[in-house]
Amino acid sequence: MSAALICGVDEAGRGPLAGPVFAAAAVLDSARPITGLADSKILSEKRRRALADAIRTRALAWAVAFATVEEIDRLNILRATLLAMRRAVERLSLTPTEVLVDGLHCPDIGLPVRAIIGGDATVAAISAASILAKTGRDAEMRRLHEQFPQYGFDRHKGYPTPEHLQALGRHGVCEVHRRSFAPVRRILFGVS
Repeated sequence: MSAALICGVDEAGRGPLAGPVFAAAAVLDSARPITGLADSKILSEKRRRALADAIRTRALAWAVAFATVEEIDRLNILRATLLAMRRAVERLSLTPTEVLVDGLHCPDIGLPVRAIIGGDATVAAISAASILAKTGRDAEMRRLHEQFPQYGFDRHKGYPTPEHLQALGRHGVCEVHRRSFAPVRRILFGVS
């Protein structure tokens, strides 16, 4: 019997006021282990980038996907996140036997799937997905910074930092802001 193909899935960017929400899926190769995998939030940016390169090189399969700002506003952030997760799994070059997702909710993907709270810190494949999602989203936010430098997306990645909130107050809302999020709605409509 062949070995199980365990796919880890995680997201990046649920909390920001701007930019897409990213998700990644990773199926690791037990014959080519990657040391240092951990929840992307506790790793330095330099370490995340190095691990992302190792994952892309050594994993049996990996994929990154996202849901747009428009999808986030239309569906809500949870449903958009699950959509991004489903897209990541569907883009894999192989079909996993089981999908392990960080958190409480599972995307509808037609495969055996299980949610694991804190999985990004305890399951290597989920840690790998966490790193790919975070580095992918960070790269997108640096790209959006080139388009909208007045907001400082390269520094805060769209999160509601004091710097970002001040920039929103000064420059208003741009096309990559999530209109369904309260701080953005307040600026647009004067309501929360």
